[in-house]
Amino acid sequence: MSQENDAALREKANELAQKYIITDGHVDLPYRLKVKNFRLTREYLGIPVETDEGDFDYVRAKAGGLDVPFMSIYIPASYQTNGGAKELADSLIDMVNGIAKAHPDKFGVVSTPQEAEAAVKAGKIALPMGMENGAPVEDDLKNVAYFRKRGISYITLTHSKDNQICDSSYDTTGTWKGLSPFGREVVHEMNKQGIMVDISHVSDNTFWQVMDITSAPCIASHSSARKFTPGFERNMDDDMIKRLGENGGVIQINFGSAFLDGEISKKRDELREKLQEQLEAQGLSYRDEAAKAIIEQFRKDNPSVYADLDIVADHIDHVVKLAGVDHVGFGSDFDGVGDSLPTGLKDVSQYPNLIQTLLKRGYSESDIEKICYKNVWRVWNEVQKVAKNMQAGKM
Repeated sequence: MSQENDAALREKANELAQKYIITDGHVDLPYRLKVKNFRLTREYLGIPVETDEGDFDYVRAKAGGLDVPFMSIYIPASYQTNGGAKELADSLIDMVNGIAKAHPDKFGVVSTPQEAEAAVKAGKIALPMGMENGAPVEDDLKNVAYFRKRGISYITLTHSKDNQICDSSYDTTGTWKGLSPFGREVVHEMNKQGIMVDISHVSDNTFWQVMDITSAPCIASHSSARKFTPGFERNMDDDMIKRLGENGGVIQINFGSAFLDGEISKKRDELREKLQEQLEAQGLSYRDEAAKAIIEQFRKDNPSVYADLDIVADHIDHVVKLAGVDHVGFGSDFDGVGDSLPTGLKDVSQYPNLIQTLLKRGYSESDIEKICYKNVWRVWNEVQKVAKNMQAGKM
C-alpha cells in the first residue's frame, strides 16, 4: 500500500474514532486505583484525568475516541473464601461514582445505552459498570436487584475460581459441572433485572448451560478466539462463538497477548521462568528492592514478546467468519493484563490504529460502527427489553 493511501486511511481511522461512539467491554481502572490506595483527595483526583501510569485516563481516552469504557468492578477470588466481596464491590462502585462527582464535566456514570449516549453528547466519557465475579451476590438473590440499582450493567458470573454461581475456566475442580442450582436462579434473576450475563471466565460447560436457560442475549466482555490459543479454556472455541452469535450475543476481543497468540504466550512463560531462576539463584523475589536492577537488565536482554494489531484483527475476522459482523466488539482488558498489550494497542489512545487495520482489511464504515459500539448497544437494549417484559409478567 502506498504511503499516500496509508496516510489517507490513517486520517479516515482518526475521523471514524471520533465520529462513532467507541465502547470497550472491560477496563480495570477501579481495581488499579484501589491497589494504589486511591482516595478522593486533591493529590489523587488527577489520576483518572491525566497520568503516566496504567492504560486509561481521560486525556488518552479522548485522543483515542473511547467514549464508553465499562469500568470493571473486579472482585478477586480470595474474597469468596475470606468474605468481604459485597463490601469491596460497594467500595469500588463508590469510587467510580466519586470520580464522576469530582469531575462532572468529564465523566458521567451510566447504566443504560440511552444514558451513555446522553453523556457522550454532553462531551463526557460515560462510565457504565460491569462486576467481574458474581461473588458479591453472595447467597442472596435479592443482591442481583441491589447491584442493578447501584448501576451494574453486567456481571461476569465468576473469575479465577469456581464460586457459588458456577465453575471457572481457570479452575480444574469442576465443583458444579457448570452452573450451580443457585447459579441458574441468578441467571434468571439477571435477565429479570436487566443485567447482562457475561460469560467471560466461565468454564465451557457453564457457557453451554447459560445458553440453554438465558432469556436474553449474553456477552463475553473480554474474551478472544481459542483457535489462536489452543488449550486455553479462558477463550471461546468456534462452536461457542457460533452459539453466542445465535443467542444474539457479542464477544468483545481481549487485547492481552496471552489471549491473542498461543506461541507468544509460551515464549512469555519461558522468559518468566528464566527470570525467576535468575532471581532465586541470588535468593531474591520479584518484590525485593535488590531485584529491580536485575529485572530491568533481563528485560533489556530479552525484549518481551508482544502480539500486534494484525493478530487482534485476525480474531475479529475469525468471529465475523463464524458468527457475522454483528457479534464482535472490543473488550481490551486495559489495566488488567499488565505489560502484555500488543504493539500499537498499548493504551486507550490507540483505538484508531486498530480501526485503520480493519479499514485496510476492507471493513466498511458501517461494519466498524457496529464493532465500535452498535453490537454491544443492541445486546444492552435487548436485555432491558427482556427485563421489562419479565417484570410485567409477559415472559
